[in-house]
Amino acid sequence: MSRYFEPLGPGVFDSVARWDEDVYDKLANADSRVLDVSMPALSRAADYSMLWMAAAAAMRAFGGRRTKRAAGRAIGTLAVSSLVTNQCFKRLHWRNRPNGAAVPLRRRAKRMPTSSSFPSGHSASAAAFSTAVALENLPVGAALGILAAGVGTSRVATGAHYPSDVLTGFAVGSGMALLGAKVVPPVLPVLTDDEMPDQFEIGGLPEGKGLTVIVNEKAGVDRPPIGAEIRHGLPQAEIITLEPDVDLIAIAEDAVRNGAKALGVCGGDGTVVAIAEVAMRHDLPLAVFPGGTFNHFAKDIRVPDVATAIEAVKGGVATKVDVATLNDKIFLNTASVGTYPEFVTGRERLQPRYGKRAAAVVAAYRLLKEKPQVHLRIDGRPMTSMLFSVGNGQYQPLDFAPALRPNMADGKLDVRILASDRRAITPRLLWATLTGTLDDSRLYQRKTVSSMQVEVLESEVLVSRDGEVDDPAPVLRFGVKPRALTVFQPKNPKM
Repeated sequence: MSRYFEPLGPGVFDSVARWDEDVYDKLANADSRVLDVSMPALSRAADYSMLWMAAAAAMRAFGGRRTKRAAGRAIGTLAVSSLVTNQCFKRLHWRNRPNGAAVPLRRRAKRMPTSSSFPSGHSASAAAFSTAVALENLPVGAALGILAAGVGTSRVATGAHYPSDVLTGFAVGSGMALLGAKVVPPVLPVLTDDEMPDQFEIGGLPEGKGLTVIVNEKAGVDRPPIGAEIRHGLPQAEIITLEPDVDLIAIAEDAVRNGAKALGVCGGDGTVVAIAEVAMRHDLPLAVFPGGTFNHFAKDIRVPDVATAIEAVKGGVATKVDVATLNDKIFLNTASVGTYPEFVTGRERLQPRYGKRAAAVVAAYRLLKEKPQVHLRIDGRPMTSMLFSVGNGQYQPLDFAPALRPNMADGKLDVRILASDRRAITPRLLWATLTGTLDDSRLYQRKTVSSMQVEVLESEVLVSRDGEVDDPAPVLRFGVKPRALTVFQPKNPKM
């Protein structure tokens, strides 16, 4: 039997070529009515990604919050994967299509592509879509993974590709999905049984009576006012809309003196931490209504939207979370020295001109271009750092872009340090991040501690807590107050 294509090279490539031919021949010669009917139909359905677009539309129409979010991620990942596969990988090496004459006519693909056979674009799109869905909703993603495997098989069975084309396409698509998860992390990963928070009953407030909610309508971007939504869901709650230049803590203290049984807050991270300080001081439960740009704390306590927060208040279930300290102040998410405070101040300077999102992009670009440094002494050892960040609780993933905390009461500080006294920082950092070797890189250090002290070896270095910039300080003392804050939370928040 003649070969259908020239081997790519000696050794392992020649072995792959022979394996491709053997598997292709066996599938082509298989006498199966099921293959004759199902394979062409499945292959045609996946043309132009129509199968996956239909799946995304169904997920958006009938799925819950997690499924809807998975559909959006999957469509974005599919688009990127398709672009990379067709415009990059297919141009690296030309490979002829298999000999279609070996496939029974009734099973043969009616539309044979004219592009390179390597890799399979259909398979890359199938893997990209199903893997992206699995990152947000594992059960749905697993079901779609079976369908994706069927699409890949159909590309061989109908004579469009060799098996190695399909396997490479699967690898490309899955890789794009996993890389996308680093750039845009899944919002709420499914909690394992070990990660489930300790919850207890504190008494629900079905109509919101006894709850005072302080709302900062200026927080966040591109969204309608939230106060009306809270008032509709909790009609007896007291809603206080902040005016410019008001004292947040004074307003919260007044609410406590007037008999509030619980405090609520809607705004950015700076607003949340201010009200949380008052709630903690008076041992009152805190209801967090997501209203900022990123809502890191709300997401990590499993309250992704205002509707969930309202249901949590009505249900009366709560959990206790850790509060981190920086000198005499608290923070709920992260505190940083150097780079991030510089980014915040740069963004605020540009925001009146460009708006918040565009200002953030410009500020980040300028910051990376300037490569700022800060000189610190950590554990008695001097260090030059581009980034020094301390998180309240251990974040995931464990690389340069921490995003989520499954456990909000682990009693730990998550310390991330990016050294800046080495050459070629940007390409080395990018390579280590893409290859998953950041933990082994000399550029990057990560550790968990319960307390630490950092000396700042220069003056006028900015410090930030939860996005708010503080005055410079020569010594920074970090610690944890275990389970110091009570927050409303949906019951058994696995999803």
